[in-house]
Amino acid sequence: MSIKLYGMVCGYMTMPKGFLVDGAEGDITAPILSYLIEHPRGTVVFDTGLEPQLHESDCDREEALGPLAPVTTVDFTPNEDIAARLEAAGRDPSKIDFMINSHLHLDHAGGNALLPNARWVVQQREHTAAFADEGYEKHYYRKRLFDLGHDVIKPDGEYDVFGDGSVVCTPTYGHTTGHQSLKLKLDEGEVMLTGDACYLCQSLDEMRLPPGFLEDPDEMLCTMHRFRDFQASGGALIFGHDPSQWAGKDGALEEIDVAKTPNARIKRT
Repeated sequence: MSIKLYGMVCGYMTMPKGFLVDGAEGDITAPILSYLIEHPRGTVVFDTGLEPQLHESDCDREEALGPLAPVTTVDFTPNEDIAARLEAAGRDPSKIDFMINSHLHLDHAGGNALLPNARWVVQQREHTAAFADEGYEKHYYRKRLFDLGHDVIKPDGEYDVFGDGSVVCTPTYGHTTGHQSLKLKLDEGEVMLTGDACYLCQSLDEMRLPPGFLEDPDEMLCTMHRFRDFQASGGALIFGHDPSQWAGKDGALEEIDVAKTPNARIKRT
């Protein structure tokens, strides 16, 4: 059964590049990414981007962005949130079947409220950490973004969404305690949406971990080695916030052509 992968940019965040790659200099304007997967038996959104209140001129940036507020510029307009992107492409946000969060940070779960009828798929470990009393203070989780009454599926490990191996949640711990990536079997081959388990192509190429927002460095390093093995076996990677993979695009929902996506495949010697 053929499935289709679409990507969209739901705003941008500009910050010191050293937040994403240890020792890097200058700033980076990172795309905030969401994906739509269309399967013969249903639709899936992977990550939901930023929350709508960040559109507002009177938004409390410190409350919304936490420790990122002093050093981050957000470029995010009302026509760029997950619901607007879907509607502009003729998809009804209220009819999405599954909403998968790689993890529950503000730029990956901020639009959960805009998919009100989707079944929510989040790793048990991530759910537990996010709902713990110290969830905000320790991990910067904001329950108002995701404690919304969705029907929830909480796998502890891999989760095959449609039972045919074509859309599989894959634990990639390290960035957070319960981070997951999404492995897809497309007509052209296997693709992994890394989420924040690997921010950039440079991160993987140089095996450089981010200095902050990192729950377990050893786990994350193991995850990145798995990504290298995945590529070596012919798989393609779509990284968490890599501007090079979205250069020249307007951000609207469009089908991803993996063969033409920069840095999705890297030949190594």
